[in-house]
Amino acid sequence: MRFLRQSLSGLFLLSVTLGLLVYAGTLVREAVEARLSQEPRVPRVRERIFAVNVVRADPQTLTPVLTAFGAVQSRRELEVRAATAGQIVELAEGFEEGGHVEEGQFLVQIDPGDAQLALDRVNSDILDAEAETREADAALVLARDELSAAREQAALRETAYARQKDLLDRGVGTAASVETAELAASSARQAVLTRRQAVAQAESRVSQAATARERAGIAQAEAQRRLADTRITARFSGTLSEVNAIEGRLVSNNEQLARLVDPDALEVSFRVSTSQYARLIGDGGRLTNAPVRATLDVLGTGLVGEGTLVRDSAAVGEGQTGRLLFARLDVAKGMKPGDFVTVEIEEPPLDQVVRLPSSALDAAGRVLVLGDEDRLEEMAVTLLRRQGDDVLVRADGLGGRDVVAERTPLLGAGIKVRALRPGTGQTTDQTTGAEPASQASARPEEPELLELTEERKARIRAFVETNDRMPKEAKERLLAQLDQPRMPANVVRRIEARMGG
Repeated sequence: MRFLRQSLSGLFLLSVTLGLLVYAGTLVREAVEARLSQEPRVPRVRERIFAVNVVRADPQTLTPVLTAFGAVQSRRELEVRAATAGQIVELAEGFEEGGHVEEGQFLVQIDPGDAQLALDRVNSDILDAEAETREADAALVLARDELSAAREQAALRETAYARQKDLLDRGVGTAASVETAELAASSARQAVLTRRQAVAQAESRVSQAATARERAGIAQAEAQRRLADTRITARFSGTLSEVNAIEGRLVSNNEQLARLVDPDALEVSFRVSTSQYARLIGDGGRLTNAPVRATLDVLGTGLVGEGTLVRDSAAVGEGQTGRLLFARLDVAKGMKPGDFVTVEIEEPPLDQVVRLPSSALDAAGRVLVLGDEDRLEEMAVTLLRRQGDDVLVRADGLGGRDVVAERTPLLGAGIKVRALRPGTGQTTDQTTGAEPASQASARPEEPELLELTEERKARIRAFVETNDRMPKEAKERLLAQLDQPRMPANVVRRIEARMGG
């Protein structure tokens, strides 16, 4: 009996299970048939329209500005060196680092004792040479007088000889008298020769004395120069730098004591590329005298100097490229040699060029312009100059067109856009000037922004900073958004979903 009851219970449960399985299979079959019988619903396709910033291309004449970096230097720098060795016995009051001196002002006095003694010895030698010159002149006068007397004596002897000879010819005189007179005349002639030799010696003595006087004068000039070298003065007005002299110090010959710099003769040297240099050459093949502006940025306060481009380097240095240029600064208040400045040079003006943001130009030299029905068109342009964040371009048919200011990978030819022009917050149609409603409705919705409490921001920040699987770039982007007062709602929801609510 018990076995029969259990068997009947098992059969009942089995039948109920089979019935439920059959019912479930029927429901599934009906659901699949209903799904298959339904017509597929195709979602409505809508063209996506992007909002872009556009700028109007207005051709005009612009003056490009070439920017370079250079160093300020002085055209006149002089090393103040000791021309002679010795001890510094006196210094000028303003002989110090940064001291200003005037042209001809006394700077340094080196001990002049040895130079003064040498000059005194030379002066004494000059006195001796002058005395010798006077004695030689007097001896020459006496020798010439003696020569004159000897010549007179010789003339008398010749006369006496001629008279004795005449007497002998007339038979009155004797041969002995003639011989005596002839001997006397010969002796007189010998005396004249001796006196002539004395005159020649006296003249030679005078020449030697003059040579000695001249040599003593040269020695005197040299001694005076050496004495003057002990006193150093300023060759021009300027400022002293690298001063290393002190009173009582021993200095050697040609030792540098300071450097004299002319602060009013400043120029700036800078290097440009060869292509930039070519744009600064005039019609005659020489460098143009273009205006130059040098700026020294000092914590936001700029020191500005203005000048003119004057010359370029004679040769290109070994291992260097480009050209080294020099500009003379006419006005450079506050600038000092050695300052690193930004140099701006005005180039020759360019006609019919358009100034656009650099983000409007791609690597291939093309821009996107607004065409019919607000669809984008690509236009090739010629890049002429880069001016900071802007570019100067030129192209046929570009004038008067609206150019996309910021290109993105989503934009291209044929894409329909909604133009946003600077200074207005509305989208205008090119032909009617009205706001196109169809485009406005088709524009993708702006993301919903959600204001977060400080507690909520702190929880999200802690989750982002401790999440090791999140990329570094995504972390930095999310942390930057957390610093803003509002955040996109979809981003907040995704983060909180990862946090577990």
